[in-house]
Amino acid sequence: MVKKLLKLAIKLILLAIIIFGLFFAAVYYGVFGHLFTELELKDFKNETSSLVLSDNGSIIGKYYAKNRTNIEYKQLPKYVVNALISTEDARYFEHEGVDSRSLFRVLFKSILLQQKSSGGGSTITQQLAKNMYGRNNYGPITMPVNKLKEVVLAQRLEKIYSKEDILTLYLNTVPFGENVLGIEAASRRFFNKSVVDIKVEEAAVLIGILKANTYYNPRLYPDHALIRRNVVLDQMVKYDYLDKEFAESKKKLPLKLDYANLESEGPANYFLVQVKKEANKIIDEINKVSDTIYDIRKSGLIIKTTLNLNLQNYALQAYESHLAKMQRRISKQYKSGTSKTFLAKLVNKEIVRLNLTKEADVKKKRELFSWKGFYSDSISVRDSLKHELTLLHAGFIAIDPNNGAIKTWIGGIDFRTQPYDQIFAQRQTASAFKPILYATALQLGAMPCQYLDNDNLVLTDFENWQPQNYDHSLGGKYSIAASLAKSMNIPTVNLFLQTPFTILEDTWKNLGFSQTLPHEPSSALGVATASLYEMVIAYSSFANGGNKVVPQFISSIKTADGKVLYQNKFLKPKEKVFDKQSTELLNAILQKAVNEGTGRSIRNVYGIKLPLAGKTGTSQDYADAWFIGYNQNLVIATRVGASLPSIHFNNGANGAGGTLALPLVAKTLQKVQNNKKLKKKYFTDFTELSLDYEEALICEDYIEESEIEKLFEGIFKNKNTTFEKASKKASRKAKRKNKNSIFKRIFGKKKD
Repeated sequence: MVKKLLKLAIKLILLAIIIFGLFFAAVYYGVFGHLFTELELKDFKNETSSLVLSDNGSIIGKYYAKNRTNIEYKQLPKYVVNALISTEDARYFEHEGVDSRSLFRVLFKSILLQQKSSGGGSTITQQLAKNMYGRNNYGPITMPVNKLKEVVLAQRLEKIYSKEDILTLYLNTVPFGENVLGIEAASRRFFNKSVVDIKVEEAAVLIGILKANTYYNPRLYPDHALIRRNVVLDQMVKYDYLDKEFAESKKKLPLKLDYANLESEGPANYFLVQVKKEANKIIDEINKVSDTIYDIRKSGLIIKTTLNLNLQNYALQAYESHLAKMQRRISKQYKSGTSKTFLAKLVNKEIVRLNLTKEADVKKKRELFSWKGFYSDSISVRDSLKHELTLLHAGFIAIDPNNGAIKTWIGGIDFRTQPYDQIFAQRQTASAFKPILYATALQLGAMPCQYLDNDNLVLTDFENWQPQNYDHSLGGKYSIAASLAKSMNIPTVNLFLQTPFTILEDTWKNLGFSQTLPHEPSSALGVATASLYEMVIAYSSFANGGNKVVPQFISSIKTADGKVLYQNKFLKPKEKVFDKQSTELLNAILQKAVNEGTGRSIRNVYGIKLPLAGKTGTSQDYADAWFIGYNQNLVIATRVGASLPSIHFNNGANGAGGTLALPLVAKTLQKVQNNKKLKKKYFTDFTELSLDYEEALICEDYIEESEIEKLFEGIFKNKNTTFEKASKKASRKAKRKNKNSIFKRIFGKKKD
């Protein structure tokens, strides 16, 4: 009986060996899919994410198919390697890719007994094979097929690579969770610095994550990560990589992260979207011309941008301090009175439009944005809509007007939850449009000390529309300079009526605006819509002497080893829109607007002493607030408003351009003013006007009717100006305008 059982056992063992041999042969010769050869393994290259840098070389983002940044072995701190070996593969330098002890455990427990929790037993080299090529599904035999593939690949890897090369490949491919691959990317994610600079205890945290990259994620489960970190430190002591006393001192330290998820919380995510579009165009052209296959998601390129990170961060800080305060105010406004009633009706309409009536009041846990940080709350669709509709949004952009280099780009309050870029939002330009009209008039020969009527104006050909000044003042005349600096509406409409519309329309088009300029007097007050992007281009032409700029995002693109693929020459703009004289006069007037006019709070409230010109804008019912400030080296533009124009502040104390938008620029410039390097670079004095131009600005802002008669001959009978001739023609043309105006739509007036 014993002999029979022994024979049976031998037969079964032989059968098992034969089956295993056949199975191994099937795997080895590709029955279960291609097994990479030594030659193919030599050619293996990691897909590497491209790094995006600011103008001073700081990393502001990445583009990748897989979030991986490679690092060389010589750059790795020794304790990173030691932590890995002591924790993952203590006999790493002794075996040749496969640890026989672990292999037998895997063979009998994982493969024969199908115990998935029995321990992997894989060496670092086997894990590398898995990381390089992944695992496929083969049904019930998935585990043995993949394990055997990894055994063969591990042995091949050991033949062609040194132990150091294998460690480097492994640390560059191993997953750390959160779609992060490689220890360099992980170090930047969890500690916001290169692995070159991490400490021993931080290295232990990163290596600890490899055991289970969700369970030991230090952001999600800090307690788990802390325990695992200490296990890694103990393992390093066990294998004589650390002194016990030193390790114990490190185990007592708290877990400290500097979490930096550039993909959702970086300093310039809206900007990165634009850089990616531009970079792809450039790379496509390079590939076409040079017959290359560069890919910004995989080729590990270094993309240096024009963005100034200091200026960007100053603006972000201004967002937090100012918009947080204004958000509290508008939220409070919509919690009582007529504003509360209006919001409730608006939300009801949205619920019906979105077909959410049944679930409108069902509470669910939702993540909400606030300036104090994200928070989860049990909230209904109705209340969620109220929260979203009353959020204040803002765009902020700064550009060098001499070459178009974008220096700051903030497209909204939070990229993760509000991805729409406010810099491209088309909104009524309000008084921010006025400098375009005045610049056109100056181009036609008007002078700053010519006067414009401020008498009550009733346009009978335009449904009896009566423009009103912000302060409701009437009478007398204002100089052109004062009319713009103080943003007077009635004089501005009079200027519009004296300016040939075709010429103004050509100016509008030449500056690159995409929307139609309405042929209506209301255009003088900014009923036309435009984006911040378009407005900053227009104001750049004022700053640089009259030329239209083309915004630039990228300075250079290089390969990881330093080969230059693209170098931006930053040519000065040559497309002329205004002459130099007109822009110099306009700049002087808009400096007056900042020093004495609607933008004066930037001086007397915020203490900005930098050379600056600028203009505020407040659209109808305070729906949008604008401020554009500039110097000859920098133009900064911002607009603030809710997602729907019907949601807005109910008074100018909160909703005007000077109180809602201007502070974003002012608070940014406060920090620039204290940064000697930025101050010197961007805020040189304006070019001095010639004596003739200076005299052209010396006049009273306002004169009474009795004084006008005395000055009439000397000022208003300038027969030789193009502007004078054009004005008469424009007035006649305005009277012939048809009745189908936009005033009913914009101002709600009924026809007589």
